[in-house]
Amino acid sequence: MSIPDFQTLMRPVLAYLQDGATRRSRDIKSAMADHFELSETERAELLPSGRQRTIDNRVAWALTYLSQAGLVSRPSRGNVTITDEGRAALDANPSRIGMKTLEAYPAYLKFRDRTREKTQSVSVQINDEPIEATPDDLIEQAVATNRAAVEGEVLRMALALTPTGFEDLVIRLLARMGYGKAGSVERTSASGDAGVDGIISQDPLGLDRIYVQAKRYAEDRTIDRPRIHEFAGALLGKQGDRGVFITTSRFSAGSIQEAERINARIELIDGRRLAELLVSYGVGVQTEQTVTFYRLDEDYFESL
Repeated sequence: MSIPDFQTLMRPVLAYLQDGATRRSRDIKSAMADHFELSETERAELLPSGRQRTIDNRVAWALTYLSQAGLVSRPSRGNVTITDEGRAALDANPSRIGMKTLEAYPAYLKFRDRTREKTQSVSVQINDEPIEATPDDLIEQAVATNRAAVEGEVLRMALALTPTGFEDLVIRLLARMGYGKAGSVERTSASGDAGVDGIISQDPLGLDRIYVQAKRYAEDRTIDRPRIHEFAGALLGKQGDRGVFITTSRFSAGSIQEAERINARIELIDGRRLAELLVSYGVGVQTEQTVTFYRLDEDYFESL
């Protein structure tokens, strides 16, 4: 039979995981090739880029969408397990699980909304029905979908870090963004520097400093006005006038107003913006493949 598309793979993948065991992604890919009785030629078929097997890519995308909907989880690198929602989905959908099915899950809808925001001018929608679009539209949609998926995954990984691990992640991100290039970027919380988790020295002598607070909180937790006020107090104690407050959660309207009201300049970066920055600056992610897009060179032919 032909290689199944990623939506056709969703239910078989969940069914393979329904015993609750944690399995390696590569074992799931192999199991799906067996399940659909793919020939050796089909198993060996590569994407046009030549960098990955087609079946592996489609299983990976099936897992990505199932993960975004909360039907599977990734407890550790390269490992996947089914969730209670995933088992319930199997019972409720005995024949097929596709992207239309996933629309019943709020987590997936949030992911889809993030994808659409990244393609404001593109009307293409990926669903269970055929779509008509230009190659440019499809590439833009694919890039946006991948970006939204990876941002969700990288934020979940950040949430799984220890508090000190999260602080290290933030420091590495700021360094990758170019802060402290002429000076230094260092984590300070280990030394008991109350109210400040990191210091960016913008010059070799440390005369121009930006203070950092990094808080790893659950995504649904809201950072309110008093926390910003406390951070401003810590800046004042260090005679600082600039700071950045980075969190995996979100800021209340009051906290945003407080940051704008006080004399010190405090930049607020919530979980969503943090995920965008991590992906944009290549922290905790890898480039999987690039695509070369061609166009006709009319000038060339006219010169002949």
